[in-house]
Amino acid sequence: MIFINLFIFFILGTIIGSYINVVVLRYHTGRSSVTGRSQCFSCGKTLSWYELVPIFSFLFLNGKCLGCNSRISYQYPIVEFITGILFLGIASKIGLSLFLPLYLVIASVLVAISAYDFKHKIILNEMVYLFDVLAIIVLFFHQGTYLFSMPGLLDLLAGPILFLFFALLWAVSSGRWMGFGDAKLALGVGWLLGFSGGILAIMMAFWIGAAWGIGAIVLQKISLSRLGLTIKSQVPFAPFIILGLFLQFFTGWGILTIINTLN
Repeated sequence: MIFINLFIFFILGTIIGSYINVVVLRYHTGRSSVTGRSQCFSCGKTLSWYELVPIFSFLFLNGKCLGCNSRISYQYPIVEFITGILFLGIASKIGLSLFLPLYLVIASVLVAISAYDFKHKIILNEMVYLFDVLAIIVLFFHQGTYLFSMPGLLDLLAGPILFLFFALLWAVSSGRWMGFGDAKLALGVGWLLGFSGGILAIMMAFWIGAAWGIGAIVLQKISLSRLGLTIKSQVPFAPFIILGLFLQFFTGWGILTIINTLN
């Protein structure tokens, strides 16, 4: 029964992930993200229901449009699968509580932020502000009982501290190292995870980003400078921040935990 319940959350996540793809592709294009049938971007063919089943339609169609045989972006199944896994993981971690819908909404917003930043190289204010508001709501509730609780001073300041750190990088580099949207995202990370967890999540984001960059250089066998790219233009940083956030959320590690372990 537990497996069936978790599988239901995975299916729900893939459906939400499919909608996130619609938002990412239609936002600021003049098309509604709520109404209007989905169409092939190459030939304009209106997609049938069997072409819109999350993940499976992509596999069944071999990643190609039935109308014009053009390639379908891998973004579709990747976002759907990731959202499904996150929904399954969150439901497994916190159980069927009153706060489960809130955490699922937060996960959906973070996936949307990551996917949009990866595709368009910008973090939308509407998305990141929503995340910040949801994060501070979580901050004022005890993580075990989910009852209203006054957070500690360090956890309350974690958001502004991480925000100022990224804002400083943005100001010093005139936006070349980091976007100001990353600072707004870090604000919510600090509030959602607290001081210890927030710092570790950001540290992991830098480690993952560095590993990604080194791997890209090795694979391409050329330097970033030969491509005329900066750190920001090569790969948006928001996906790394969000990946670090989820790694900390699911493991429960914090910077203070690591320090105590080393001592």
